[in-house]
Amino acid sequence: MVDVLPLVEARLNTALGEPDARAAVTFLGTDRIEVLRFQEGDVLRYATLGMSAHPMTDPTAMLADPVKGPRAELVLSVRAGVADTDPVLRPLAALAASPQVEGLVVTPGASLDVGEPLWPGAPFTSVLVGEPGGLVEDLALDDPLDPVRFLPLLPMTPNEAAWKRVHGAQALHERWLAHGTDLRDPARRSVPLD
Repeated sequence: MVDVLPLVEARLNTALGEPDARAAVTFLGTDRIEVLRFQEGDVLRYATLGMSAHPMTDPTAMLADPVKGPRAELVLSVRAGVADTDPVLRPLAALAASPQVEGLVVTPGASLDVGEPLWPGAPFTSVLVGEPGGLVEDLALDDPLDPVRFLPLLPMTPNEAAWKRVHGAQALHERWLAHGTDLRDPARRSVPLD
């Protein structure tokens, strides 16, 4: 069995530089999840480390395959200095643990809800999972292991999350683009939805 986490951390460091902070969270019955913080200019990036240790398994499968299956880590980017976003580490770790806890397979276009603000005073309680490959390139692993994908998280207001459930992820992306929404603004308002 290959320990993928050192390879994942090396990929994150190559793409984002050295982390300036890290924290670890362990939930009952799960492996430890770390959240690394990287600062690049006025942008803070929070990346999980630990979600990809095991493949995500379809919750309807009779037996979990310990080798094959999708692997991922989560990356959240926000503007620095606008809000105290560091408390996001616990909700991020909870989202990263959800495949182990809930048997969830996290894929692009999915909504993930933490049920509380992502950080104190945040207008967001959920995120939209974006397409991988932009900020951090997929990490290929030796066969038969699936590659590790680095999935960007886009914070959503409750209104945006409800609108996305009806109209879909692509329609919400188009709405954000049409209005020039700064998805890294930790204090932004909901995009107009009417």
